Amino acid sequence: MFYRQPEAVFWTYGFPLVMLTALGLAFREESKETILVDVVGPQAETFEARLAKDSRFKVKRPAANEWKKRLQTGKTNLVVETSESASEKPRFWCEPHRAESVLAREAVENAILRNELPKEASDFAESHLEEVGSRYIDFLLPGMIGMNLMGGGMWGIGFVLVDMRVRKLLKRLQATPMRRTDFLFSLMLVRLVFAFFDMSFLTVFGHYAFGVECRGSLIDLALVMLIGGASFAGIGLLVACRAQTTETISGLMNLVMLPMWILSGVFFSSERFPEAMQPVIQILPLTGLNNALRGVMLDGDSLIALWQPLLLLVAWGAASFTIALRAFRWK
Repeated sequence: MFYRQPEAVFWTYGFPLVMLTALGLAFREESKETILVDVVGPQAETFEARLAKDSRFKVKRPAANEWKKRLQTGKTNLVVETSESASEKPRFWCEPHRAESVLAREAVENAILRNELPKEASDFAESHLEEVGSRYIDFLLPGMIGMNLMGGGMWGIGFVLVDMRVRKLLKRLQATPMRRTDFLFSLMLVRLVFAFFDMSFLTVFGHYAFGVECRGSLIDLALVMLIGGASFAGIGLLVACRAQTTETISGLMNLVMLPMWILSGVFFSSERFPEAMQPVIQILPLTGLNNALRGVMLDGDSLIALWQPLLLLVAWGAASFTIALRAFRWK
């Protein structure tokens, strides 16, 4: 009886393996711990060459206007800002509230820079970002909002739709003049109404409990949530359009959402995963939603500046709804 239930087999054997593999890749142990470091400034190339001698460091040279955002969102642990003269001390930008940032600062200073710079230059200047969005809770809250929009959009529609099919309610609706398009749209609209109150609660709670601020327009934030919720509602319809039992829809929903929980940067930056996985991670709808939410809340970006992740969400939602409309069966 146990092995005749695919859902039971998956959650017993498959789920632990998926979690182990994904988290093992994100926090993989190599010959030495990987430390993410950005190097900027006139001497960036020289310092990159110095750091490259140690395999622990994964060094990048972002554009001058990108490194603050990367440090805020946890895509790098440390930023080394170099000066015009090679004899001048570099400045370290780190986040004292993040253990990995503090460790990265010590590792860079002790393992590389102190050994290669003159002894009198061993005391390096250190700076911290004083802007909104530098704490872990500032990074986490948009990810949690995105995760809840995904879960609400998919479970709030997929499970309800299958439950109606199990209870033979869809067969009754089939006898009415109502079109499939109107019925599926009504499910999406109801879910979006509930999502508005759910996400408003999370946003207000984050503000008053932890002091999380939204640097962008609240209207833009609401529109991003609306687009994200509609996108995942369409995906939920697609997953549930043919499912016949609640056990089946539970397994399918978790199979779709589980990779995005881990890969899309909800709890930690997706930069931790190997470079080969990044193209796949960046086209996931939850990645696009999280990037758009953090763009509005942490960076104050407008909807125009966020056209790429928003276009990704629209494409996922429109494609999913179109396919679901064609594949949907009343019974």
